[in-house]
Amino acid sequence: MVAFICSFAYYVFPGYLFPKLTSVSWICWVFPTSILAHQLGSGLRGLGVGSFGLDWASVSSYLGSPMVSPWFATANLAVGFALFMYVVTPIAYWLNVYKAKAFPIFSDGLFTSDGQKYNISAIIDENFHVDMDAYEHQGPLYLSTIFAMIYGLNFACLAATVVHVFLFHGRDIWQLSKSAFQEKKMDVHTKLMRKYKLVPEWWFLCILFLNILATIITCEYYNDQLQLPWWGVLLACGLALFFTLPIGVITATTNQTPGLNVITEYIIGYLYPGFPVANICFKVYGYISMKQAITFLQDFKLGHYMKIPPRAMFMAQVVGTIISAMVHLATSWWLMDTIPNLCDRELLPAGSPWTCPGDHVFYDASVIWGLIGPRRIFGDLGHYSAMNWLFLAGAIAPILVWIAHKALPNKHWIRSISIPVLLGATHEMLPATAVNYTTWVLVGFASGFIAFRYYRDWWSRHNYVLSGALDAGLAFMAVFLYLCLGMQHVSLDWWRNDSDGCPLASCPTATGVVVKGCPAL
Repeated sequence: MVAFICSFAYYVFPGYLFPKLTSVSWICWVFPTSILAHQLGSGLRGLGVGSFGLDWASVSSYLGSPMVSPWFATANLAVGFALFMYVVTPIAYWLNVYKAKAFPIFSDGLFTSDGQKYNISAIIDENFHVDMDAYEHQGPLYLSTIFAMIYGLNFACLAATVVHVFLFHGRDIWQLSKSAFQEKKMDVHTKLMRKYKLVPEWWFLCILFLNILATIITCEYYNDQLQLPWWGVLLACGLALFFTLPIGVITATTNQTPGLNVITEYIIGYLYPGFPVANICFKVYGYISMKQAITFLQDFKLGHYMKIPPRAMFMAQVVGTIISAMVHLATSWWLMDTIPNLCDRELLPAGSPWTCPGDHVFYDASVIWGLIGPRRIFGDLGHYSAMNWLFLAGAIAPILVWIAHKALPNKHWIRSISIPVLLGATHEMLPATAVNYTTWVLVGFASGFIAFRYYRDWWSRHNYVLSGALDAGLAFMAVFLYLCLGMQHVSLDWWRNDSDGCPLASCPTATGVVVKGCPAL
């Protein structure tokens, strides 16, 4: 309760009075006219060197709480982020790989070859299909350095996840799969839970098949709007089923969940190019189904340890899902009706919170993978085709770690190297920013140091509750600020409203590229 009250009271500063606390990018303040300094130091639009946030939202918004992740997973994520952000990205940018200098170093935007914003509306017809003549006229689509590299790492992470789980957990999975159909010795938790009635298998199967059937009927009936054919629904379900186990193993052991979004977009983009809405639907049914399945298992695991009756847990999940869907839909309609220019960054006033970073990335992905298609960007017709070699690199990397572990069995730290976490460290980046990662890593290391050096017993008893209290306090104050001030359009207009102070971070550095607000080079 003390932590909740403190978190609630404090969030009024970064949430309303002093948004600069979200990203303290001091390098930009020292060099206010240097594009290079802003690119390096900006926590929101740059590499985030030296930036940090004094705001719990900066820590937990995208990556969750670092206080509940095992230390070795935090270390893997920190190493992966540092290599990507401070080694790979700068080298690619300053070597001008894929015309990188013509675009911002950190952006979720889509660009033409001369660094201008790509005009999506010019290449899409009234049925949301690509107009190839207009596309050829405007030219190929380019991505910022960060955006392109993140997609490449997603390729590597997916291959690494399957190989890592096979090598390091394959025997355990096989033994447990066999024992699941045999009588086995039960642990104390399972013995205590035996007094409750289990959830019958047919409950799960009924929900599964009824929802698949309803989805197929909906996609076929509204095919002009949703564009996804029936076979796409079944393929998406098959992908979710296949990847739930390996990704679930990584989640269970590291508290980090590799993304399945890119491979779902890639597959349907190749099979069914030119249909962006179909691409979105396929990603939802493939990736989000897997993600929700893992969340569902996490709930049941918590219920197992807390001795909550399985049928009560099941009903809470089903009812909660229905309520959540209705509230999300109603809230979306309400926001679109009440917020002028919602998500339109060019028309929103400065400092507006309604920039929708996650939705922008979602939309850009539908253009990249669905409208234009992976073949014209990452395939034989595209200029990013070399990125596909990262599938092979991701598959080889866990093998090298496994060989090192077998050759040096006494070096226990080798087994703690998790290639899927290391390669997937930046899977939340775009919409997440550098300051989210740097602050998350700092808090994670500080939490681990406190736990093992000073207050281990106290920390082990209160760590999860403390993390939850910080989340809850922030959430309640955010809602309170919006209801009391945001809905009344009461805002402050002063220099501390600039949440970063690095206006030049998004400027290109290529000669001859002219962008509004940036100095000509």
